Amino acid sequence: MGDRDEKAVQLMRELRAAGQLQHAWINQSWQREHDGLHPAAAMLLSDLNAHGESRPSDLAKRKMVDISVISRQIGQLTAAGLVERRPAPEDGRASLISLSEAGRAELERWRQLHVDFIRRALADWTDDEVEALTARLTLMNQGLREALGQTPVTCPPDPAAEKRK
Repeated sequence: MGDRDEKAVQLMRELRAAGQLQHAWINQSWQREHDGLHPAAAMLLSDLNAHGESRPSDLAKRKMVDISVISRQIGQLTAAGLVERRPAPEDGRASLISLSEAGRAELERWRQLHVDFIRRALADWTDDEVEALTARLTLMNQGLREALGQTPVTCPPDPAAEKRK
């Protein structure tokens, strides 16, 4: 493997570690506050805040999960009073999901906890360093999204995966 490949692998490792550490914080924090409510519920609240009232099928597409996952989360969030459900006017069989006032307040509180966590983690960073990393990650995520649009046939084969077979 060449130097550039090694750097790509190291980047993937660090991104995975960052995601796992953030996930661990979310699990710890959310479970402490919301016994029995899955941490992914916070992400669903955030999605509803960003996109507004939505059909469960649209939520599932945006979150890239099966509709059954979204239905279960909606049920939990509805029971907790964090979202509201109403029939879709054009199709009474479908429903529309929106944030409740309690959901908005919880989302704002949750965001502040998250911001505080990131601030503690990056306390030694300058604003310029944070902005530079954010800009680079934004560009990387755009590239990853574009790469996901490729069909598996056009993706180069992974020699390591072939060896594991």
